[in-house]
Formats: sequence, structure tokens, C-alpha cells
Amino acid sequence: MAKDPICNMDVDEKKAAKIKYKGKTYYFCSPTCQWAFKNNPKQFVR
Repeated sequence: MAKDPICNMDVDEKKAAKIKYKGKTYYFCSPTCQWAFKNNPKQFVR
């Protein structure tokens, strides 16, 4: 299981939406969380 960086939900990597950012893959529970990350990834990556 992975953590959605937006809402902190556990997500199944095989079923989740995903984005690669700076060499790392981030997984999302919904298209809404994916959209939020895509529009401002620096806000959610530490």
C-alpha cells in the first residue's frame, strides 16, 4: 500500500492513479487528488 500525498489515504498501487515526479512515483486515491498534485507538486512533496 502507498499513501496518497494529498489526503493521506492508503491506496493500492495496482489500481491507483499515479504521477512520476522527480524520479519518484506518487499514487492517488482519486482523480481530484491527482489533479491537485499535478497543479502544485511542491506543496505536497517534502
